[in-house]
Amino acid sequence: MSVYLPRDSAAVSIGADEVAAAITAADPALSPLRTGARGLYALEPLVEVDHGDRRIGFGPVTAAAVPGLVEALRHPDTGHPLRIGDVDTLLADQGQNRFTCRRLGRVVPDDWDDFVAHGGTRGLRRALDMERQSIVDAVTASGLRGRGGAGFPTGRKWQTVLDADGPGKVIVCNADEGDSGTFADRMLMEGDPLALIEGMAIAGIAVGAVHGYIYLRCEYPAARASLLTALDIARHNGLLGADVLGAGHTFDIELRMGAGVYICGEETSLLESLEGHRGEVRFKPPLPAIRGFMGRPTVVNNVVTLATVPAILADGAEAYATLGHGKSRGTLTVQLCGNVRRPGLYEVPFGVSLADVIDELGGGTASGRAVRAVQAGGPLGAYLPASALDVPLDYEALAERGGMIGHGGIVVFDDTVDMAEQARFAMEFCAIESCGKCTPCRIGSVRAQEVIDRIVDGEARESNTALLRELCETMIQGSLCAHGGMAPHPVLSALNHFPDDFNRQAVGS
Repeated sequence: MSVYLPRDSAAVSIGADEVAAAITAADPALSPLRTGARGLYALEPLVEVDHGDRRIGFGPVTAAAVPGLVEALRHPDTGHPLRIGDVDTLLADQGQNRFTCRRLGRVVPDDWDDFVAHGGTRGLRRALDMERQSIVDAVTASGLRGRGGAGFPTGRKWQTVLDADGPGKVIVCNADEGDSGTFADRMLMEGDPLALIEGMAIAGIAVGAVHGYIYLRCEYPAARASLLTALDIARHNGLLGADVLGAGHTFDIELRMGAGVYICGEETSLLESLEGHRGEVRFKPPLPAIRGFMGRPTVVNNVVTLATVPAILADGAEAYATLGHGKSRGTLTVQLCGNVRRPGLYEVPFGVSLADVIDELGGGTASGRAVRAVQAGGPLGAYLPASALDVPLDYEALAERGGMIGHGGIVVFDDTVDMAEQARFAMEFCAIESCGKCTPCRIGSVRAQEVIDRIVDGEARESNTALLRELCETMIQGSLCAHGGMAPHPVLSALNHFPDDFNRQAVGS
């Protein structure tokens, strides 16, 4: 019998280490194996125990509750107030389809044998038996789109790099996860880092690259430690090196730490930083797929994208493509937070409505008040009103409502939120995190804050509102990258859906 307890940053922050120590002290035979998290943070720290072919869960567990829990861990079928039953059944009943996150919470991240026993290397071994073009074709057929925010078809990007002339092609993993309300990358790197490494190796073999870089957010020390250990394990077991799994291919990965700025989540700014320069956006074209890192053809994908590739190769492209909705195929790693009862990481097929995610998975607002607004797609995503929550999670469907999928973050606000303040915050955030290279972003974001302040103060409200809209359009059309080009979306959506919040002085007078 084995006991499991997460060691990821979120679980540790709410007492997982103390619970582990308490269990070991109560009964050393029950000393827990430390895994990644299942993503059910309302139940963390979540303790699981093997019982036949099931994992029985108990949570949320505190260190003080451990003495009364020990007997239930020894006999999981007995009743206990914290017993939640078979965790896999719970996930399935929620409508989750754990494709990318299939090993999260199930494997010990630094145990190679555990990784292989749960399907690790299957995708890579299949790729090693295929031609490069066939690998790219499989990724294309799956419908996988980049999970970093833009939703660009992954297979098309790989095809461009495969077809590009020039030696020294490179795979770059964008692990600079900076959007507020997002944590899927961190959870995967801390809980299943070998999946990312396997995905990067498949990408390298597919396009003819022998070297890769993981550009990691500097605020993720636990992910750094997890990745460094995983890279050593991968090299020791032949997943990386001069002869990948004995198939004659060379591929290795270097971990680089980011500089602590949001703009380096944009791929060209990331490449500038990776080369040792100041993190500034590059003009495009040329695209990184043609001239990227050090002028070489470069695949830039984020963590979730690359970690999904092994499962696609292992299960077949059709298994992934049959999931989803419209042009949005497969699953989305939804990171649900804000004013919600059950925050967490939920992996669901595209097409599930925002309302279902918030109400069924999230349990509604933590405050018990009505949902007023939801921001999807990070701090530069539009605010959707409660009337729009029937929209399916789908790139095109959300775009029609003025929203976006982004990295999959969903932040919920109840009816006490001040949307004028939220709009101003978007522009303040844009100004602080701007690389400063283009005028519309650098100057426009500062001027927009001033105009919002004048509107809220009741100063020439009509003309200043028109000026704000004009300024937002200038930023959308004139900014060099999506940072300045998207910052107006939360402002415009707040103006369009919640105009009274900008008129509160007049309403109160």
